[in-house]
Amino acid sequence: MPATDPSTYISALYVERDCLEYAYAREIIERSGLPATIVDNGEAPPLSGAYPLNLNEGKRHLLLAKNRGRFFKPCPGTREYQCCGYHVLNIGMNCPMDCVYCILQAYLNNPWLSFFVNIDDLFAELDLAIAQEPDTIFRIGTGEFTDSLALDRLTCLSPLLVRYVSETDHAFLELKTKSAMVDNLKGLDHRGRTIVSWSLNSPAVVRREEIRTAGLEDRLAAAGRCSDWGYSLGFHFDPVIWHPDWEKGYRSTIAQLFQQVDPEKIAWISLGALRFLPGLKSIATDRFPGSRFFFEEFIDGLDGKCRYFRPRRVEMYKVIVGELMQYVSDRTCIYFCMESDAIWREVFGFTPDEKGGLAAMLDRSVVLSRP
Repeated sequence: MPATDPSTYISALYVERDCLEYAYAREIIERSGLPATIVDNGEAPPLSGAYPLNLNEGKRHLLLAKNRGRFFKPCPGTREYQCCGYHVLNIGMNCPMDCVYCILQAYLNNPWLSFFVNIDDLFAELDLAIAQEPDTIFRIGTGEFTDSLALDRLTCLSPLLVRYVSETDHAFLELKTKSAMVDNLKGLDHRGRTIVSWSLNSPAVVRREEIRTAGLEDRLAAAGRCSDWGYSLGFHFDPVIWHPDWEKGYRSTIAQLFQQVDPEKIAWISLGALRFLPGLKSIATDRFPGSRFFFEEFIDGLDGKCRYFRPRRVEMYKVIVGELMQYVSDRTCIYFCMESDAIWREVFGFTPDEKGGLAAMLDRSVVLSRP
């Protein structure tokens, strides 16, 4: 299956009136080739039906808007589980791809896509935050509320961000995606400060549950291209989903990964078992009645999210970690996203605190993986 451009799913473009003053917004309008409908500030694109069932239509509607809040915040982790000290750069909301398990379905309350065009404010906020903490290594990601590269053909934001972090002394950028849209990254002088990363899963999960995403082969081919261009890479097995033949599926994905990618180029690999807000189950099963994985047994986690029972999580983690350890470089950090010390010790034999903390582990890996 050829790689697809998720931005081609967009069929309607809306622009807040105040945003027309930005040359950047006008560039996006021109690249889109779509007629732009001007709306008053804060006005929603018109959609039929109620949320969340209008998400299918909403993902075809892109609103160019001004972010009137903060762009840059620490990742909203929880005290109950180990957090990695990540910082989130909010470039927009929602995604043209449609993963059955996507937590944004339960987290957001509007169905359309939005992208923030007041990027001068974004960079000014970054300048201030980074200057205030000169001894902090900032690992910055844009993939918390949207996919980092799904709209990049239209926005061309990635080269601006890559150039920005290349000129810093203590910031690294992670561009996290399920697409294969990496052409804008070619030829940039990134100075080893950008990590391009992909969410990976069992082939069955990619095929059945990750709608309008790039196929597994296309993601890994794009990763190979970025490696050739000198970028460090990251991979995220998150969410790990139990399904028939799950063990065979994850082993297959890992084998394909290391057939395509030099282990020395990988900064980190994360794992996180399926977890979700209780409200997501009804939303996702209404939208995707053919999906069955939400009907497994779950327990309420300490963070209020539904999780697999501990023995199932540990079983899956041990298989995946054991497989990864056959291939990875010593410099690659394999870590859990939002798991307890007890799970760390049972699977890895240590807790992050014994290695200086998870943030320090990732800081070391990103520095060591620089070309």
